[in-house]
Amino acid sequence: MATAKKHLIIVESPSKARTIGKFLGSRYKVIASAGHVRDLPKSRMGVNFDNLYEPEYINVRGKGDVIKAIKSEAKKADKIYLATDPDREGEAIAWHICYILGINPAEANRIEFHEITKAGVKAGLASSRPINLNLVDAQQGRRVMDRIVGYSISPVLWKKVQRGLSAGRVQSSALKMICDREKEIRDFVPEEYWIVSADLAKQGLSASAEKKAKFNAKLIEHNNEKVNLKDKTDNDKVLADLENAEYIVKALEQKQRKRNPWPPYTTSTLQQDASAKLGFASRKTMSVAQKLYEGCDVKGRGVIGLVSYIRTDSVRISQEADAACKEYIKEHFGPEDVGNNFFANKNKGIQDAHEAIRPTDVTLTPDAVAASLSVDELKLYKLIWSRFVASRMKPALYDTVSATIEANDYTFKANGSRVVYEGFLKIYNDSDKDDKNKSLPELSEGEKLKLVELKGDQKFTEPPARFTEASLIKELEENGIGRPSTYAPIVSNLTDKRYIKKVGKSLGSTALGEKVIYNIMVPYFKEVVDLGFTAQMEAELDKVEEGTFDWKKVVDECYSGYLKKEIDAAMEELEKAEAEVVLTGEMCPQCGKPLAVKQSRFGEFIACTGYPTCKYTQSIVKTVGVKCPQCGNDIIVRRSRKGKLFYGCSGYPNCNQVFWDKPVNEACPKCNSLLTVKGKKLVCSNPECKFSKEKE
Repeated sequence: MATAKKHLIIVESPSKARTIGKFLGSRYKVIASAGHVRDLPKSRMGVNFDNLYEPEYINVRGKGDVIKAIKSEAKKADKIYLATDPDREGEAIAWHICYILGINPAEANRIEFHEITKAGVKAGLASSRPINLNLVDAQQGRRVMDRIVGYSISPVLWKKVQRGLSAGRVQSSALKMICDREKEIRDFVPEEYWIVSADLAKQGLSASAEKKAKFNAKLIEHNNEKVNLKDKTDNDKVLADLENAEYIVKALEQKQRKRNPWPPYTTSTLQQDASAKLGFASRKTMSVAQKLYEGCDVKGRGVIGLVSYIRTDSVRISQEADAACKEYIKEHFGPEDVGNNFFANKNKGIQDAHEAIRPTDVTLTPDAVAASLSVDELKLYKLIWSRFVASRMKPALYDTVSATIEANDYTFKANGSRVVYEGFLKIYNDSDKDDKNKSLPELSEGEKLKLVELKGDQKFTEPPARFTEASLIKELEENGIGRPSTYAPIVSNLTDKRYIKKVGKSLGSTALGEKVIYNIMVPYFKEVVDLGFTAQMEAELDKVEEGTFDWKKVVDECYSGYLKKEIDAAMEELEKAEAEVVLTGEMCPQCGKPLAVKQSRFGEFIACTGYPTCKYTQSIVKTVGVKCPQCGNDIIVRRSRKGKLFYGCSGYPNCNQVFWDKPVNEACPKCNSLLTVKGKKLVCSNPECKFSKEKE
């Protein structure tokens, strides 16, 4: 009897393949493609400009065994399901697998798993469909456009800055944002201002009661005009005016304030919160979230995906998930806590293919799965679970009171609030600072108050804060740049290229990053780094996904519309600059051709004009006017292999005297070593001597 053929399911991830395999019977075989199997070649552009930007795909290097295994299993199967991730990238991978296996994309062999649970897998199998070519085209448009931008601009960077550099379309916009912020911080000039406030209390209290019951009121107006104290003179005048003044409650305003819960997470908001609350980098957040999505071995439940698909920009929740969550709230908190909140995306053009990120089973609380998860997995799951449950609960309510207090012609304001109904705060409080009770004592209009202390505080305006990963992602999202699958790699790629660096928990630009932006991208490729233009291209790719725009038209608008002209202009200018050679007047000792001054990323050097036939070079020696204390030769400017500036003896290697800071012709009065320049001070070059003094 012939052996029954199996159904073959092809997913992207090996771990997802294992999880899904445990849900299905022996008639199903689940294997993984481990990502893309076909892509553009790395060694060349791989785009046919003469044939409407047709991509020239090849099998991904190193995937030969994977492709062979897929073909082998496909021959044994009577039905093939392509279950790659439910997004543009996953749709494209499924389309490429169709090509490799000779499958017609119009056949109903594409399925999606929005959650890796038994029910989710069965639902996916029951809803097979053809490949969505609009999704594939949107991915192709992005891939081809990014390849053209990257491979066209890189040669300019190599000529102008250094070899090995590259520029991405979305990454360049993000880098410019970081560089511009760094420049704002450097150029910022702080301005002085003063704040006057009064600590007040009801009259007739004991010293201990007064200490507990005092409250703070801030000065806001003088003669009904906003107070603006620019210096100590302004401050002292106000304090003098208020000497011996009576503080009287002029008006009281009592209200009830409602605070709504946040919607469940999107990819962007999850990355932002995980950064702010857990200190996770975006790449780490997505890695941990991927494990929660693909499946965890939960005691008593087996391997199960704990959260829904993690790449989404929608806040929508299915009716089933909404009902299940409200039933959980009713049972564990009470019917009075069940909310009826409505959430909508700010961006009306948002892609709504997937739900928001939520737990696949709300009854699997963080406590219930704690023993089955790693520390990081539990932290992230708790964040996702509590945010989702809170989104289905009622808003919190506050009683607020605002007191207007007058003293002479000056007006002070004091505010108080207290929580009267916790609502969603019972489970999710993302801002303890805002939600602490700030009570005012029981006051009445016309009541005279006791002044405990009147004070003026000097302040200075502060520069804008550097971007964190969270705030950068938020800014990109608000400007319509990038999509859920692209946020995480942006920061890591810019860091890997040494265009940006971590400054504490924030992101700062490096000298290399600023050189790329301000020396190359802004002068030559202003459209690439323009936020509006980048957002427009993202919107057009969304239209491609919707089937209302041609991806090749998007690419043509980018390349023919402006990029080709900018590339040609940049290369022409660079070639012109190279042609303007500065000759030294000397001849090459090796071939006899003229020597010229050339520029590298480490500065100027002398090279033969016969390059590349003759590769003779010599360094340009710059002295600092100081003799070596060991041998008497000149101290010269040098650079390390990594490009760091230092000062060393010209007699090297016979003399190895070096200084990391610039030496001066002045001896230390304590130990007679040379002094070096460090900022605004002269510091002894002997590390054991701590002498320093201000530069004259």
